[in-house]
Amino acid sequence: MGIRLGLGLPQMRQYDIGRDVPDVARAAEHIGYESLWVFERILFPEPATQGLYGIPGLPWPDQYRSVADPLVTLTLAASATERARLGTSVLVAPLHVPFQLARGLASLDAASGGRVVAGLGTGWSRDEYAAAAVAPFDRRGKVLDELIDVCHAVWGPDPVAYEGPLTTIAPSVVGPKPKRPIPILLPANSPRALRRLVDRADGWMPVGMGAKKLAEQWRQVQELAAERGRGEPVRSVLRVNTQHTSKAYDGPDRKPFQGSAPQIAEDLAAHAAVGVEEILIDLQGGARDAQELKDLAAEVYAAARAAGV
Repeated sequence: MGIRLGLGLPQMRQYDIGRDVPDVARAAEHIGYESLWVFERILFPEPATQGLYGIPGLPWPDQYRSVADPLVTLTLAASATERARLGTSVLVAPLHVPFQLARGLASLDAASGGRVVAGLGTGWSRDEYAAAAVAPFDRRGKVLDELIDVCHAVWGPDPVAYEGPLTTIAPSVVGPKPKRPIPILLPANSPRALRRLVDRADGWMPVGMGAKKLAEQWRQVQELAAERGRGEPVRSVLRVNTQHTSKAYDGPDRKPFQGSAPQIAEDLAAHAAVGVEEILIDLQGGARDAQELKDLAAEVYAAARAAGV
């Protein structure tokens, strides 16, 4: 068996969340996926004041018009599965009150028997910040730092006490506690984010945009970890956003993870060779309904394993 494979759960507008999330979660665990993942998108600005990922002119996918809450989605998946880990890729930290999010993650971990993986990030949508953030966009890194601090406090021994710009916890008993220490994963999209990852997180959560680029990013992570004297190895979960096509994509401009299941599997093998421990495969955007998503998940899983992933 190769590296661990995870699957993105159905959160988008074409799915019936209450019915399809447990159904897909059970099927994924049966297929062999070892983890189930959610992302966060809270609104769809109309008209969009900025492009997708902050890139001018890049339109938002239509499926983003309705994306189910990530923790509600994971709770549905937890109740329908027994073994698969339950991950966020990612929660946009400044859109959450730190204390409440820390408690919610702890409760989900306790309820699921210790299966939660907390992928956290700072986000990019100024419209989402304007609607829901606990602090301005230019303070997003400081909010993420405080959220990590609050999580460690809330998940740690009682009495819990904390004093920060957003959060004050008088000495208190706070429960339930996580079943085990919840791993925190972070992106590393800037020098400051890279230092935060190496100094404060359990692992790295990059996005697959080419094996060569991933290898260079991984080298930077490892070099900084050695430079800063990190003792623990940096765990890694690669997020893969696919563009599945029923037939092989023949164009010379094919992007990584665009094309048929065998082509996606070929790209998975190239990225796995870089040395990541786990790959999260998000297939939901290209499926019309839950049955198609389950069929595609099974096809891609089989192709990946056949390719040696």
